[in-house]
Amino acid sequence: MSGASFILSINIAVAGLLAAAFMAVAAYDGRRLAARWMAAAYLIGMGYYIVELAIPTLHDAIPAVVVAFAVLLVATAVFNAGLAAKYAVTTPWLTMLAFVAAATVTVAIVQDLPRQSPARMMAYQFPYAVMQLIGLAIVWVGNRKRDPLARLLMTVLALSAAQFVSKPFLAAALGGWGANPQSYNGTVYAMVSQSLGTVFAVAIALLILVILVRDALGEASARSEIDALSGLLNRGGFERQAETVLLRAARHGMPVSLVLTDLDHFKAVNDTYGHASGDRVIESFAAFLREAGVPGHIAGRIGGEEFAVLLPGTNLAAARLFAEGTRSSFGALPIDSLPLNHRCTASFGVAELQPLESFRDMMRRADAALYEAKKAGRDQVRIAGEASAFPNGNGNGASRSVSGTG
Repeated sequence: MSGASFILSINIAVAGLLAAAFMAVAAYDGRRLAARWMAAAYLIGMGYYIVELAIPTLHDAIPAVVVAFAVLLVATAVFNAGLAAKYAVTTPWLTMLAFVAAATVTVAIVQDLPRQSPARMMAYQFPYAVMQLIGLAIVWVGNRKRDPLARLLMTVLALSAAQFVSKPFLAAALGGWGANPQSYNGTVYAMVSQSLGTVFAVAIALLILVILVRDALGEASARSEIDALSGLLNRGGFERQAETVLLRAARHGMPVSLVLTDLDHFKAVNDTYGHASGDRVIESFAAFLREAGVPGHIAGRIGGEEFAVLLPGTNLAAARLFAEGTRSSFGALPIDSLPLNHRCTASFGVAELQPLESFRDMMRRADAALYEAKKAGRDQVRIAGEASAFPNGNGNGASRSVSGTG
């Protein structure tokens, strides 16, 4: 077996393993259309390597050469469809399929040219470069977040396109690509060419796998921090994001305020109208918090009927106005599944981060203010007093009333 034939055999196994890896990613998350396209691309690529490996055994290899060319070009088109699915770009199917057809016809025609003709060799290699550049363009358009891994992928795609364009010159430097298709696998050029193809195919596949797995894990992590009923962050997710915001606020010297709120008489709603109605109240209040907030606000459901909103860049006075506006508006909001004359209310505690104070200290002060609001009759907004003199927060601080209608 020649060196090129050995590499082709390895490539069949590698393409199969990569296809299996992408299918595993797709099975992990059924919405991963990109992974399914990638798996299909590498399965089709296996067909190309099988045809190439069989060519030396054929009496008339010209049809097989054309078929192998078309199969690999189709594989690159399917690969580009995977890129389009990943980066939410419309797949240019019409352009790619028309190009595959035109390129295949061109390759069939140039088979009558001398075997070592530069035009014949470029007609075979240049279409692959074009398809790699189409993939690069898809990533460029879809990389709206300027992901460093996407930029690296574009770089590798550009290098892969360049190596296809360089192959006619490489063949000339290495003594050509054989007197006929059957002798191709025995040439030095074939071994070098197939090796280059393997390096780029594996590099591109691994990059895509890393990107897909990273995104899948990121989405799984995000889902683990979301409360299923309210759609807001759960307590763990809220606290993690809040700590990140506080670190950023400390670096930039900006104020941060916290609003804790608790639905009033929530148990009575469950007991009177049923848990389905109670769930509807929670859903409605969560939706109200999302609509009332602005970009940068972080809202979470941190208990059964208790919610928290972190307000970066907001001082105590502005946070009080936010809480008061939320209290007043929600109290007038009709809730589906409850009688039209039934209105739900909420109590609020507000605190602003003080110097040397931790997030948990601020939260304790806001919770103390919320407790005062509930003790005063509910449907109230209370402001937390100054932080304890102890940095580790041994006291909750006093609170003062702002408004109340309960």
